[in-house]
Amino acid sequence: MKLARALATVGGLGDLLPAPGTTVGSVAGVVLFAAAWHLSGGLVPWMPLAGACLLAAVAVPSCGREAARRGQGDPGAVVLDETAGQWVALAMWALARPAPLTLGVLAASFLLFRLFDVAKPWPICRLERLPGGWGIVADDLAAGAAAGGAHLLLAALWP
Repeated sequence: MKLARALATVGGLGDLLPAPGTTVGSVAGVVLFAAAWHLSGGLVPWMPLAGACLLAAVAVPSCGREAARRGQGDPGAVVLDETAGQWVALAMWALARPAPLTLGVLAASFLLFRLFDVAKPWPICRLERLPGGWGIVADDLAAGAAAGGAHLLLAALWP
């Protein structure tokens, strides 16, 4: 249970910081992605996709366990779902590589992910109805995919 809590709260960030948990989790996703990208030199083409899959695989059970421990459907302190969703958005950009990884790319991805995560347009909103950890994480993964798609579309239209 301690491991699930540490993972679900991204090392306790969800519990400690005064900013909304969803923002904290998204920022953590940006920072972790940028660090992994730069450590790999941006030369490992499978790294973004592998990272997104790994985060999703860890997020579903750990977020579900921590939510159950807290007795809440989707506690604000559980932020690994936002970290995973943000990573999905950036992984989509990285796989297409329309531009170098810059602060502008990171900011655009962050803002687009926050937009889709907060607005939760159909059918993203329906994913929250899934049971347990799936309901916590699936909507954020879908928001990340929508943000990644929007980012690529904007990059193609506005070089």
